[in-house]
Amino acid sequence: MRKIALTYGVLSGTITIVTLILGLVVSDGGSFLSSELFGYLTMLVALSMIFIGIKRYRDQELGGVIRFLPAFAMGLAIAVIAGIIYTLVWELYSMSNGHAFIDSYVNSAIEARKAVGLPAEKLAEEIAGLEKMRTDYGKIYIRMPMTFLEIFPVGLTISILSAALLQNPKILPVRQ
Repeated sequence: MRKIALTYGVLSGTITIVTLILGLVVSDGGSFLSSELFGYLTMLVALSMIFIGIKRYRDQELGGVIRFLPAFAMGLAIAVIAGIIYTLVWELYSMSNGHAFIDSYVNSAIEARKAVGLPAEKLAEEIAGLEKMRTDYGKIYIRMPMTFLEIFPVGLTISILSAALLQNPKILPVRQ
């Protein structure tokens, strides 16, 4: 069980973070490759390894039958490992570029809010919130859990859905 969780967790986390960093690098922050939608689509595709890992565990280790809780536990283990890989590599990437991401993100968010034409009081409030986020992001004990929580809910959702589906041995049965 551990080997499957580790293999698929590392694979899933690595696919996610490498794709996202490459998207940021090649897009220079201004295209679909640097958007939140691209990020979550990447996570969704890479975290499909949870489904594959649970199915492999069910088929190879348990003879084609698994109950919900063991399947969910496997999915959760894969999601946690993927989240740890994602967080650690993001931290290394951020350190290597002087945490430039948060500055770019906050600056573009401020510009977007100015472009909308918010009233001065509301704009000042929004800018203060974004500046607080910039300050908080500078603290590792806030940044790392925040980074982990970008990916983990996606993995949790896929774990629940995969466990619910794969507890039925008629769904993608073992090939003989």
